[in-house]
Amino acid sequence: MSKQVTLTINGKQVTVPDGLTVADAAKVAGIDIPVFCHHPKLEPVGMCRMCLVEIGRPMLDRATGQVVMENGQPKIQFMPKLETACTNRVSEGMVVMTTSDKAVDGQKGTVEFLLTSHPLDCPVCDKGGECPLQNLTMQFGPGQSRFNYAEKLHLEKQVPLGELIWLDRERCIQCARCIRFQDEIAGEAVLGFDERGRNTQIISISDPGFDSVFSGNTTDICPVGALTTADFRFGARPWELKAQASVCTQCPVGCNTTLNTRREAKAGGDIVVKRVMPRQNEEVNEIWLCDKGRFAYHYTEGKERLTKPMIRKEGKLARASWDAATKFAAEKFSANKKDFVVLASGRLANEDLFNLKSLADTAGGTAILYSDMGGGELTQLVGVGAGTNIGTMGKGDAISVIASDLYEEAPIWWLRIKQAADRGATLIVANPRETKLDRFAKYTIRYAYGDEMKTVADFGKKSKIADEFAKAKNAMVFFGSEGLGVTGTSALASACAALLKDTDHVGRPNNGLVGVWQRANDQGAFEVGFKPEADLEKALKGKAVYIVGADPVGDDPNLAKALKGAKFVAVQDILETATTEIADAVFPAQAFTEREGTFVSGERRVQRFYAAVPAKGDSRPDFAITSMVAKQMGIILEGSSPSVVFDILANSLDAFNEVSYERLAEVNGQWPIVGRGDLYYGGTTYENTHGLGVQLIPVAQVGGTVRISKVRKEAALRPKEKELLAVPVNRLYDLGVTIQSAELLGQRVGEAFVSMHSATVKKLGLEVGQPVKISFDGINAEAVLKVDDTISTGVVLVPRSMGIAIREPVVARVQSRSEGKVK
Repeated sequence: MSKQVTLTINGKQVTVPDGLTVADAAKVAGIDIPVFCHHPKLEPVGMCRMCLVEIGRPMLDRATGQVVMENGQPKIQFMPKLETACTNRVSEGMVVMTTSDKAVDGQKGTVEFLLTSHPLDCPVCDKGGECPLQNLTMQFGPGQSRFNYAEKLHLEKQVPLGELIWLDRERCIQCARCIRFQDEIAGEAVLGFDERGRNTQIISISDPGFDSVFSGNTTDICPVGALTTADFRFGARPWELKAQASVCTQCPVGCNTTLNTRREAKAGGDIVVKRVMPRQNEEVNEIWLCDKGRFAYHYTEGKERLTKPMIRKEGKLARASWDAATKFAAEKFSANKKDFVVLASGRLANEDLFNLKSLADTAGGTAILYSDMGGGELTQLVGVGAGTNIGTMGKGDAISVIASDLYEEAPIWWLRIKQAADRGATLIVANPRETKLDRFAKYTIRYAYGDEMKTVADFGKKSKIADEFAKAKNAMVFFGSEGLGVTGTSALASACAALLKDTDHVGRPNNGLVGVWQRANDQGAFEVGFKPEADLEKALKGKAVYIVGADPVGDDPNLAKALKGAKFVAVQDILETATTEIADAVFPAQAFTEREGTFVSGERRVQRFYAAVPAKGDSRPDFAITSMVAKQMGIILEGSSPSVVFDILANSLDAFNEVSYERLAEVNGQWPIVGRGDLYYGGTTYENTHGLGVQLIPVAQVGGTVRISKVRKEAALRPKEKELLAVPVNRLYDLGVTIQSAELLGQRVGEAFVSMHSATVKKLGLEVGQPVKISFDGINAEAVLKVDDTISTGVVLVPRSMGIAIREPVVARVQSRSEGKVK
């Protein structure tokens, strides 16, 4: 335990860890000190003066240095003036008075000065109802102002800092919370102050404006209505909203969220999601969200939602009853049991995946995970130990990130790993090109695409990096799919697992392997037995295919060709897609906002989400639909309750034996203490009252045998003259089905592009910013050409899910559009 300090606040004796500020110590004691600029996640600055209190300290004898005693008690000496509770650290014997006449007069004076030029527009302000200034004005503000209205400073009311965040300069109180968050927490100092004195203003100092994937967090911690999101502003009043706990479905981090909903006239009287807010979980996302997780929820309410079952009649899809549609599919699957394939993605909940896998196993079919990444069986063996919390890692620990651009793939992991590096952890980033995590790394390793295995092998050799990693108290490895497909990632995972085992960094908290999966519940899919297929086209050709939560036709022309030659295709999804268009049967599924379920994060934390809005049309949960299909095939699967499905899952899989819906709903105390009752302290983030989740225990931690099979990696491709190595990379904002309907993110998605080194561009006679033609493996596509001089010559980067079907590294040709038809 850290050193403890005892002090007295308002006559109450309090013992807290040494190093806390007086404001934070008071919070621990259940005593609220009003603040504006102070936030428990930020360094104290004492800018607003709202937390003025009286502070006394034991008087010391100058000659002896000993505490002066008076009537058997330390003599307390108070400073003649008030002090800020946010900048003063606690000390032994300190006495604090927060509600004395002198302190209250100081607090009242601060509020009065803040209101001298603050607009009286609470009735139309988005922050009204959850505004710290509004609340503290009611408590400390004057009944009327002593300042002349004519002297109020008038500034711009609607200033777009970027396309996602708007600034009202009249409402800003210059607390600098937004500036400090971007600098200290996000590590992206894209906001700053301009002008001086009363004319001080917040400005964006990046191009494009507010260029950060964490921008939405500034609206949560802004203590007034100065910063609002383009998504929510003028959309609803906070007191109209209901709140329901959920989990973000956009990446493997598993951020805890709260869905705010209300009944909406323009939605035809339906209850809709109005905004996504962070829900505190200090071991997952703390109190932060990335902008993708905050704004990309609109697909659940899109016009393309499927609401009725359909079957193909006379070449056209027509509505059918659930009984007719499931019976139709079941008959086809039963008639083709030897060729029955279930293709499902990590967008699905554990309950859905378990029922699908059970159906495939019982019917004698194959269960395939729709993913470009392998290695999930290794995270079950040597994944991070139960009790892992990146937030506790620092000096003496090591974190390695290989073949992953975390900023683009899992931003909150990027944020937390960056903070671990700030605390002194050794960060090792290995990637063929520059990433945003590099500037926080102690060691940066560049390797050629195709040399991932060699790079990991070098960790085991005598070198400064290898020695520091091996001797680290705790060590974690995050591996991704940069430039790799299923085979390559499987080999990389094997090499990373072997490294961790050889250096004794398995089987304990804060040690082990983490996959930077492409979807939220890919880890859950691996847990229940799904596996990806390297040659997916071959695996689907001529089969009876049950596709759930995936759009292979829209993603890849080669997969579309394979499915058009399939014996039968049933598609289960929430949206109309290119794959539903070619299906023989279509089942409408409920979105995660409309049902209960669980996900397993990349850190193998099982987390529960809850229904926030009613289901659309006649849609049903995926696990229930699968149960209906199974029943028509003579197979009994639970389909009425997700908790019952989970209980069956837990009894069937060893890793889940001790997990239940009840355990997943358990909570305990967290620091900092945040909640909607004290908005001025922690912001508008929600307290977690619905569950912190349960981490699964890897085989290495329970003392099981850990055998890591070496996966043979195919030889690296070597392009010939006039050919390039096309490698897949991941982007945060892409054209995937969960992003397309989020119009607000359109500017960040942009258009399809490929990137090359400037020397390669010059050699091929191409022009930057102009469309080029790229061809490989029967794929012909056009994209805008960009330059990235951090990559090797002879390489072309092709982003996944941006209109060009690429699943693994391939040899490609790139030509200008004027060169004619691509061969």
